[in-house]
Amino acid sequence: MKKIMINMAIIGVSTLLHAGGDILPTVFETEEVVVPVEPYIPPPVKVIPPVAVIPPPLVLKDIVPLGLYVGLGLTAARYNPGCGCPIKGQVDKTAGVIARVGYDFNEYLGIEGRGIRTNWKSDGGKIKHLGLFAKPMYPVSNDINVYGLAGYAKTTTQGNKRRVDAETFAWGLGLEYDLATDTPKEGKYNRDFDGYGDQEGGWGLFTDYERLVQKSGSPDLDTINFGVTYDF
Repeated sequence: MKKIMINMAIIGVSTLLHAGGDILPTVFETEEVVVPVEPYIPPPVKVIPPVAVIPPPLVLKDIVPLGLYVGLGLTAARYNPGCGCPIKGQVDKTAGVIARVGYDFNEYLGIEGRGIRTNWKSDGGKIKHLGLFAKPMYPVSNDINVYGLAGYAKTTTQGNKRRVDAETFAWGLGLEYDLATDTPKEGKYNRDFDGYGDQEGGWGLFTDYERLVQKSGSPDLDTINFGVTYDF
């Protein structure tokens, strides 16, 4: 009987071992899941073309060169009655002042009014002279301008010499030296810029000779003049 119970116990244990399953927990194997990842493509950048900036049209101001000038200087005058005049006499020399005002139309032609008055006398004669002249010119260089004078003038003398009171032709020759820098301004000239001082303001020097009276039978009346000018 005891043997039978031992055998039954062995059978029960064996059955339990087979029927009860694994005592250790089941180990599950996991498969690696690969999820495909698409590469990141940034969205296209919108390029805005630059806006062309159109500058406003350049407006050039009109430049009207005046061509106006004035001058002031000293004069040395000579009265010589030793001509073909009925009355002879000695040469008289006086000194005084000269004033000029003119307008240059271009570098080749201008017009000028001038007046001369001598106040300092060596032998009694005083001269008054007023005339209007055409002024042909020629620019020798950027700084030097030669000119002529031809016009109509009234000349009177006072003193112990033969008296003169004439309204007649007068003429002269001269030279101008420009002290200013002739640089065109920013703008539109109403004539071509000549660069000879006719279109810019500035100081200058002048010297000239003038025959005050050009008339048959009249005494010689000559002046040498020099001074300063200003171009507007």
